[in-house]
Amino acid sequence: MIARLRGKPVGRSAQGLVLDVGGVGYLLQATPRALGRAAGDKEVAIETYLHVREDALQLYGFADADERQLFEQLLSVSGVGPKVALAIVSGSTPTELRRAIAREDTARFEAIPGIGRKTAQRVVLELKGSLPAEAPSGDSDSHLVARDALVELGYSIVDAESVLGAIDPELPPEERVRLALRQAA
Repeated sequence: MIARLRGKPVGRSAQGLVLDVGGVGYLLQATPRALGRAAGDKEVAIETYLHVREDALQLYGFADADERQLFEQLLSVSGVGPKVALAIVSGSTPTELRRAIAREDTARFEAIPGIGRKTAQRVVLELKGSLPAEAPSGDSDSHLVARDALVELGYSIVDAESVLGAIDPELPPEERVRLALRQAA
């Protein structure tokens, strides 16, 4: 298993990032956060996952061990392969995704391109028990009410989650929506 690479980014293509490690160029399909860390020409360390198939060896790159761990957990879900897992991990931070799983928020996953209703339901169902809870159960309904209100007002699910993440979760939903709208203004 190749768990981490340290080297200089030497190129990008549609297939991913090329990282030069001791004169060998490794092609990594990477998350946006990992690509951001590899911007420029300075040496960078990228957490990796080696996916082995009969016909190919594919390296996936992550900004930190938390992203890689969530990716590996997503691979354990039936019907989720490395491309879908990478799309899920690329869509949000691991903390936001774990929070969505704890809240049984399938809409959060359905908002990711390539993820349908059944896959989103399987991700939540199969991972809910294996991940540490990120949100108290009482917060769940309040958060979803605030998020859904922002979506009705034109926010995407991802943008609504992002803005709500910066607002005190103890506030009532209507106050959270009001503060979110004030931030946008």
